Amino acid sequence: MAFLFRLLVLCRSIQGANRVFGGIMGEKNNGNVYLTRERVVELEAELRDLKINGRAEIAQKIAEARGHGDLTENAEYDAAKEAQEHLEIRIGKLEETLSRARIIESSELPNDKVYILSLVRIEDLKTGETIEYRLVSPEEADFERNKISVTSPIGKGLMGKTKGETVVIKAPAGELKYKILEIGK
Repeated sequence: MAFLFRLLVLCRSIQGANRVFGGIMGEKNNGNVYLTRERVVELEAELRDLKINGRAEIAQKIAEARGHGDLTENAEYDAAKEAQEHLEIRIGKLEETLSRARIIESSELPNDKVYILSLVRIEDLKTGETIEYRLVSPEEADFERNKISVTSPIGKGLMGKTKGETVVIKAPAGELKYKILEIGK
């Protein structure tokens, strides 16, 4: 029962995200997920590993827990079954993402404006600090590597803007002001 509830929550969150975030580059994306070729390869490898190794490990843990006797009061068995649910949810999410994946190449996009995959160098007008971000899909975002989602407040604020523009972004941390110094690929 818990598995079905989690699956329902996951499906609703995916549908809600599609409605809220709409498209990339200001257009409806029809549920497409825009990824780089490298990210698709990473996701496919993760999916393969989870299906082969992850499922085998979980099956082994379940079998070991069954060997401990009465399943009604077996915490190891419950933990293994819960881990199995999480694994299957992750596998389902990866399969769903890959089924909607559309590979995009930065070379195919112009650099007159900020688009997905643009490398944008901006200046924080409050601190004078220069920051460089690559705008990516939510599935590829990695703040530590300066890859920010086009659906994040900063990503949304930069999308469609041109070199030299000043951008005011309302973020949870307050109002941010940036000047776009450079747009590259």
